[in-house]
Amino acid sequence: MARARFGLFLAVALWLASPLGHAVPLPPLSQPSWTELSAEQKRILSPLSAEWDKMNGFQRKKWIGIVKRYPALSTDEQARLQRRMTDWAKLTPDERKRAREKYKSLQKGPPEKKEAAKLKWQEYEELPDSEKVRLKTEATRKPTPRPGSSKKSAASNPPPASSPAANSPPPGLPAGQAAAH
Repeated sequence: MARARFGLFLAVALWLASPLGHAVPLPPLSQPSWTELSAEQKRILSPLSAEWDKMNGFQRKKWIGIVKRYPALSTDEQARLQRRMTDWAKLTPDERKRAREKYKSLQKGPPEKKEAAKLKWQEYEELPDSEKVRLKTEATRKPTPRPGSSKKSAASNPPPASSPAANSPPPGLPAGQAAAH
C-alpha cells in the first residue's frame, strides 16, 4: 500500500515538474474589427467608431459585453451610456489614462472616500449646464502645481474680506455647506 502511494506521489511530482504541467501562454484575445461588427453593434458603439480599431482585444471585449446588455437597459440608461461613450471618445489618451488612474485610486480607497466622490458627482450632475461649462473653463485655466512650488504664498496672502473669494466656500465644498465650514 505504501509503495502504491509512493508511486502515485512520484507520478504527480513528475507531472508537476514537467513543462506540460505548467500553463501554456495563450495567444492574444482577438476581437472583431469595426468592419466585422454587426449593424446593431455599430449603431450602439458609434461614439467609439474612430477609436475602435486602436483598442486592444480586452477593451473591445468589454464594449461588446456592454452591447449585449444594452437592450435590457432603460431608455434613460441607454441615453446615459451613449453620452458617456461620446464623452470618453472626446478625451485625449492622456486624459483617459488619468481617468483610469483616478478610478483605480477611488476603488482602492476607503468606502467613505467613494461615497463622498459619489455625492459630489451627483451634486455636479444637478448643476445647470451653464455652471458646468463655467467650472470646466475654470478648471482648465488653473495652472498645474509644479514640483517644488509652495502653497504658503497663497495662504499667506488671503483675499480681502470684502472680496467675493473670501465669501465663497473652500474648494471641494458645495455652496450650501460653506456656512457650516
